[in-house]
Amino acid sequence: MQENITEKKKLDITKLSNELTYQRYLFNRNQMKQLFQKLSVPEYIALQNISEISKDSAIYSGRTYLKDLAESMHLTIRQTSKMVGNLKDRGLLVWSHDGDGSEGTYVTITESGESLLSEHEVSLGEYYKRVIGKFGEDNLIQLLQLMKQLDTVMGGELEGLEGEDGNESDE
Repeated sequence: MQENITEKKKLDITKLSNELTYQRYLFNRNQMKQLFQKLSVPEYIALQNISEISKDSAIYSGRTYLKDLAESMHLTIRQTSKMVGNLKDRGLLVWSHDGDGSEGTYVTITESGESLLSEHEVSLGEYYKRVIGKFGEDNLIQLLQLMKQLDTVMGGELEGLEGEDGNESDE
């Protein structure tokens, strides 16, 4: 009897985890792709973060240092450099450095970058205004809070898995 309950719980967890994975995949693949035709989601977030960091930081004179951008996006410097390079090649950013570069590299948004960012913000604002109107602001706030909690738990579990992998290789 106990074995059947344990098997049922495993089956339920498998179904739930598969559904969660599938729903995140569908949302990221289908819905977001329709909203982001000129920029990818990470590129939009990068431009938005650069814009916010540069506005909030009077000390940096409109500059956003790569290390700050990487930190805000939870990316490595290498990943951030690759994305920034692509945005620079498209004329959306200017990438420069202090001194010989050892003091830090930074980016600033060009006019065309600001224009594209603004275009996306308007489009997203209109889309989410309709979504929130139908879904409800309180529901969305609750969902976002639950998603943050879920991401925190999932991140902690991944860190635990990494720790377990490291322990096994030490033995």
